[in-house]
Amino acid sequence: MATRHDGDQAASGADTGPAPVGRRTFLGYVLGGATLAVAVDLGAGVVGGAPAYASVPSLPQIAELYDLEDAQTDAARPTANLITVVVDDHGDAHFAIPRMEVGQGITTSTTMIIAEELDLPLDKVHVTLAPARPELEFNQLTGGSNSTVSTYTPIRVAAAIARKALLDAAAIELGSVVALLKSKDGVITAPDGTSTTYAAMAAKAASPTTKEVSVALKQRSAFTMVGTPQNRVDALDIVTGRKKFSMDLDVPGALPTMLCRPPTLNGSPKAVRNKAEVLSMPGVTDVAIIPTGVAVRAQTFGQCIDGVRALQVDWNPGTVEGESDDTILAELRKAELPLAAPKVPVLAKTLDARFEFMFKSSAALEPYCAIADVRPDSAEVWAGLKVPIVAQVDVAHAVGLPQHKVKVNVITGGGSFGHKLFGNHAIEAAQASKAIGKPVKLMWHRADEPRQGRAHPMTTSRIRVTHLGAQVLTFEQRHTSVSTDFSHGFGEMVSSLGSKLPGGLGNLGYAEIIFNLTQELPYNFGVVSQSLTETDRRFNTGSMRNIYSPDVATANELVVDQLAAAMKKDPVAFRLAFLKDDRTRALLKKVAEVGKWGRPMAPGTAQGIAIHKEYKGATAVLVEIDCRPATVNRKIYHAVTGPRVTRAVFGVDAGLVINPRGLEAQMMGGLSDGMALILTSSLHLQDGHFLEASWDNYFYTRQWNTPLEFQCIVMPSDSQQPGGAGEAGVAASAAATACAYARATGTLPTRFPINHDTLSFEVKPFVPPLPESPTDGLSHTY
Repeated sequence: MATRHDGDQAASGADTGPAPVGRRTFLGYVLGGATLAVAVDLGAGVVGGAPAYASVPSLPQIAELYDLEDAQTDAARPTANLITVVVDDHGDAHFAIPRMEVGQGITTSTTMIIAEELDLPLDKVHVTLAPARPELEFNQLTGGSNSTVSTYTPIRVAAAIARKALLDAAAIELGSVVALLKSKDGVITAPDGTSTTYAAMAAKAASPTTKEVSVALKQRSAFTMVGTPQNRVDALDIVTGRKKFSMDLDVPGALPTMLCRPPTLNGSPKAVRNKAEVLSMPGVTDVAIIPTGVAVRAQTFGQCIDGVRALQVDWNPGTVEGESDDTILAELRKAELPLAAPKVPVLAKTLDARFEFMFKSSAALEPYCAIADVRPDSAEVWAGLKVPIVAQVDVAHAVGLPQHKVKVNVITGGGSFGHKLFGNHAIEAAQASKAIGKPVKLMWHRADEPRQGRAHPMTTSRIRVTHLGAQVLTFEQRHTSVSTDFSHGFGEMVSSLGSKLPGGLGNLGYAEIIFNLTQELPYNFGVVSQSLTETDRRFNTGSMRNIYSPDVATANELVVDQLAAAMKKDPVAFRLAFLKDDRTRALLKKVAEVGKWGRPMAPGTAQGIAIHKEYKGATAVLVEIDCRPATVNRKIYHAVTGPRVTRAVFGVDAGLVINPRGLEAQMMGGLSDGMALILTSSLHLQDGHFLEASWDNYFYTRQWNTPLEFQCIVMPSDSQQPGGAGEAGVAASAAATACAYARATGTLPTRFPINHDTLSFEVKPFVPPLPESPTDGLSHTY
């Protein structure tokens, strides 16, 4: 059950606003040309809403009125007309989606959407990944669980226009009227039984000039494909090894290349002392210095690793020399803003809580990798890139070429969880190719990922609540974090450059925007205040799956349990009494009912429950945890004891669901992420470097602590629009696991993951090793 899927939407959602023309009528174009090609024309929509009333209601937060989904969708509207569907002379539909597939299943859900609106079988629809297209501007960023939210209507409109053009051509061919024609599986049939095919009509449906048309989309009641469980269209290729990822591509002359990286975070090479020796090693063809390390190109990756290990390099210092977990935590404490609410208001009671969340790795199955071929007057890159326009700009700058001379091909990735929002791997590959003068197939070593890659920042979260009688009067949360890098902006050059203003001012603005557009406390807790303070830009960070929400929600839901205990209320009953909206209330009731909330549990075991609202929907998770001492096979798991989640009931209200099977997979992956964040996975900073390397000492959720019983409940919805699912499963899973642990142990956990200070493992060597450090590894115990 340890399935993990990436952080972008492929399965679900809720209403995002009115249709731009009438209620279900849209404008678009049949583009001029010999092949049937169509595009859409979307106006801007407006969204909003009002919170439910309660005895002490809370004013709506920013995210309740306008959230990150709205911002990304509105930003994509001006270039929606550049989204096109093409029908070829075989009757097949083709669409290059301007997003990246990283395991979340958007190629499958997009195939389903086109098949639905075009009346085609799935195997007649071909969805590929678009290369970097600068003209798309804000419309080529894969993140924020927004891919299906923002592309759902444009894709449907384009497909509907294509179908209309085919029917118009068929009406002439069959001597009928369009209204009497029926289409199914690419065949158009007239009332008299005569028929033709999309293949036969594709050329006749094409227009010599671009012309404007209007179409009406299918009613949801007529759907036959959308909403039905479907396997991934690429599943067979993946399990049989036919699926092509970056390292599977055969680019002429591109040989394996790896970097010897500095022993401390963000160090840089000064000189190589034994270049000739390494060049004489078997298979090694080239050795070159680039800004982030020393590139070794060889016939095989094994020979690259041998060359990297043999290098003798002089290094410049890194950005956090001498820093450790404790020093960064101390820095965060100094940056914390004071809580505004008085600690002891008259008559009311005060509840204070403080939580700490350690550095964590994105831990994607596929490490950073890219192919690059840089020539004097052009460059081409192949890589998994969630923001290819910005990567194109950065690669061009790195190799000294104009942007239009750099072609960036977007390749399916084996996971991302935020770190492929950045093009570090593509930039390094291009720099290595230029320095060597030959094409390269660059791959990061697994140990490089946690030690030099993108991390979720260390944070603290402080909460102060005042309550009187049966009412909560104030809820104040101050979240303080090492800076999260948003230098990718909203996917194009202008906002990316804006985030890189001197002194971190630009990034600070983005951080505040993202925080306020994503955080929503779903309870009527009187005066609610949630704010973010960020500090320290020396680390390589990124928007790890669900960004701020897992830490924020875990702190919130633990405090909600404490409030329930202070008022002598059952945790579920307490939540039901204070929730703002009926959708979330119904979801929580269903999960509690199916999960048999309150059933007798053995000592050392307990249930935990939590909810989270984001991405136009809501999730509720009930887990059962076993915190009794247990011995696990050390040879297999490298862990001695640890809490184990034994059961999970996952509820999701995601509005219109495109692919229920994909949605369930997303929620299962979100649960695995949430459990890891709370129980096992973190990075340990010591002397300016992270100790973790590879998967055997970065403790992502393992089989032994994964629940054998998992049930996903998809709530029915009459919504006409999908929303986000890719990240929606993480926050509630983390919070429910933390709440279960607190109930099972009788102790409120305040540092996460809970094993951060007790975990033991043998530290792998640093290549090259640190001065005066043994090369055969260090034993380090916490």
